[in-house]
Amino acid sequence: MLSAIVYLTIGALLARAHDKPRVKALVLGYAIALTVLIGASRVYLGVHWPTDVLAGWALGAAWAALWWLLAWQLQRFDKIEGGRA
Repeated sequence: MLSAIVYLTIGALLARAHDKPRVKALVLGYAIALTVLIGASRVYLGVHWPTDVLAGWALGAAWAALWWLLAWQLQRFDKIEGGRA
């Protein structure tokens, strides 16, 4: 769950900082791939059940989405840079 929280949150926030859609997709793609690889390695090594990993991914994705929405709202109301110009 922590890897999903960290990598997906960083990926979502970094993607918001870029203007080019291709860079956004690349950043999010790397964050998702890293999260999936870490979760798959946990199952492969036998330290977690697949349901544990799925729950961690779901919670991590929800956490990252929450911060992405917060950043979007702050930009929308010109509280941080990158808002309406």
